Amino acid sequence: MRSTLVVLTAAGLAIGAAAPRPLAQAQAGTVLVRAIRPPATPLPPEAESANVTKFSFFAYGDTRGAADGQAVQPEHGAVVTEMLKAIPTEKQAGFPVRFVIQSGDAVVNGRDGRQWNVSYIPVVERLTQEAGLPYFFAVGNHDMGTRPVGDPDREARRKNVEDSNALLWPTDPSRKLAGYPAFSFGFGQTFFIAFDSNIPDDPVQLKWVSDQLERLDRARFPIVVVFFHHPPLTTGPHGGPAVERESASIRKNYMPLFRKHHVRMTITGHDHLYDHYIEHYDDSTGTHRMDQIVAGGGGAPIYTYRGEQDLDAYAAAAAPQRVSVMHAARPSTVEAENPHHFLIFEVDGDRIWEKWVATSAAPFMPFGKPRIELTD
Repeated sequence: MRSTLVVLTAAGLAIGAAAPRPLAQAQAGTVLVRAIRPPATPLPPEAESANVTKFSFFAYGDTRGAADGQAVQPEHGAVVTEMLKAIPTEKQAGFPVRFVIQSGDAVVNGRDGRQWNVSYIPVVERLTQEAGLPYFFAVGNHDMGTRPVGDPDREARRKNVEDSNALLWPTDPSRKLAGYPAFSFGFGQTFFIAFDSNIPDDPVQLKWVSDQLERLDRARFPIVVVFFHHPPLTTGPHGGPAVERESASIRKNYMPLFRKHHVRMTITGHDHLYDHYIEHYDDSTGTHRMDQIVAGGGGAPIYTYRGEQDLDAYAAAAAPQRVSVMHAARPSTVEAENPHHFLIFEVDGDRIWEKWVATSAAPFMPFGKPRIELTD
């Protein structure tokens, strides 16, 4: 069986089942962010889903919009409408949708409570309330900013993030890093980890992610998925010929860790488009595959292709380990051909299929077909 890694966990606790956490006293003039209402039925404790082999989940990111703080996000709402339409189809196909993951940038300015309350939360509650789906959010740069841990601006933003997700994130201390928007959970044979890619050099968070992987029962969770905001590889304006600081640090600090523990897939955003790389690497147990997927089409202004990343330099940085990368699907240089979208991942044991759903009238098929299996 091929090992697969997904980052996000909830050890033995029903996620979202905890009582509301009290909001801290706000500074004068600030708007308190309310908690997103959780689904009536949260994900079961990890032990109870051990025999689940077939399910699906939705993935997307970058939902911020020009009207944040003034009106409900319209483009994000259109994406969620398509999600709601897809739920019965997936159930009929034998892959019931069990949860949603989001790779960050919920709003334009994460410090502004109005943007969460007015624009973002009502859209997410269509998923948690109408569809009854658990929702797991990894933070982006617009949510948390770029200041270091302990900085007053970062902590104010973190409070808004934590308050909005208080009833959705795991509360078990073994699955949630205290003081950080980093958590993990398991469902079926898949394990998920989410971390804050705005601080990729932070040693506390890096050790926590490492510990999650080191201590994970891979017989129980052969597939590991990690989701976060800044992509290691992307051909949008946050990549192409350049490599942003956060992406460079993720390459240096996290990618060796993901190879060591055979993480199966990373799901990111930051660039508002779809991009897909397939990495192969060798170790003492053989050749392994890791899919690196950028899915930032959740409603933010659409981006376009800006140029290729230097894949030779990327592979050389992994030496002495042998790494090769194929750019399997790239975005268009035409904005209209990079529609707002979300992804559907269908899981059956250790097999994974990927599907794409866009808000545009034309079918969105980056691989020229409606569904692909993530395998060689």
